Amino acid sequence: MREKLITLFRDGVTVGLSETTGHGDRPGERTARCLLEVLRDRQDDILRFADDLAVPPTSNQAERDLRPAKIQQHSSGRLTSEHTTRDRYTIRGYLSTAAKHGLNQLNALRDAVLGRPWMPPDPAPA
Repeated sequence: MREKLITLFRDGVTVGLSETTGHGDRPGERTARCLLEVLRDRQDDILRFADDLAVPPTSNQAERDLRPAKIQQHSSGRLTSEHTTRDRYTIRGYLSTAAKHGLNQLNALRDAVLGRPWMPPDPAPA
């Protein structure tokens, strides 16, 4: 089943590329062509989740990590400056990534404040 789905993905990209031979003038045509070229050229990255079950098929977890903060910010009316909001989401993203790597969030935050920030490991070379 896995191989059939991967074949369907590749065939779909091939058909899409044949239908958008140029970047064209129609709205969205250039965007569609660029997306199809990325899907063709980075198949291993895009389909990595099919071989490595530790890799989620979407990045929705990153969005879910920020959603509670965004909802609270909108519902409480505490729309602060863009700079403050950017800092808040940077910290939340850092703590979320640390937790996904098995670290205690409070310890990661303390170490960062003390000048010993944790850094995620470099991704494995392709």
